[in-house]
Amino acid sequence: MKNLTTKTSTGICEPWALWITGLPGSGKSTIARKVRDKLLDREILCKILKLDEIRKFITPDPRYTEEERDIVYYSLAYMAKLTVDDGKNVIIDATANRMRYRKKAKDTIVNFIEAYVRCPLEICMEREGKREIKYFPQGIYKKGLDKESNTVPGIGVPYEESNPEIIVDSSKDSAEKCSDMIVEKMRGSGNA
Repeated sequence: MKNLTTKTSTGICEPWALWITGLPGSGKSTIARKVRDKLLDREILCKILKLDEIRKFITPDPRYTEEERDIVYYSLAYMAKLTVDDGKNVIIDATANRMRYRKKAKDTIVNFIEAYVRCPLEICMEREGKREIKYFPQGIYKKGLDKESNTVPGIGVPYEESNPEIIVDSSKDSAEKCSDMIVEKMRGSGNA
C-alpha cells in the first residue's frame, strides 16, 4: 500500500479517498460508518459518499443498466476527486462490481485506497433482505433470482475482484473488527 501521508509544503497531510467495495449486503455501509467514527476519534475528518443516496439524484428512476452504471460510478469517482482536491478525506461506500469503476477512481485520485469487503453471496442475500429501506434498493437479490433483473452483482453480473490494498471478511469478522482492520492498515500506511 502506498504511503498516503505525503505532506505539502505547509506540513499538512495530503487528503485521501478510501473506496469500500463488495457485494450488496456485505456490510459496506456499516463498516464505512464505523471507519469514519474511528477516524473522527483520532481527529481525522472524512466525508462518506454513499452511492445509494447519490444515485437517487443522478438517476431518480434507476434501471441499473451497464450504461447507467458507467455514468453513476464515473460521476461518483469524480465527486470523490473533487472532494480530495478540495483538501478533504473521503470514504466511498459503493459496490462498484466492475474493476473499471474502481480503476477510474484510482487513476483519477492520487491518494487512493481500495478496501474489499469479502462475503459469500448467500450471506449477502440474507442480510440484504433485512436492510433499512431509506436509500437502499429492496429485494435486489430476489429480483435477480426471479429473473426480474439481469444486472444484480453476484447473480446477473459478476463482481470483478481486483488487487485491493485492504481485504476484510465480514462473514468471519464483525463490522467492528473489519473497521478496526481497515483503520489499522491505514494507520500502518500513515493515514490514521
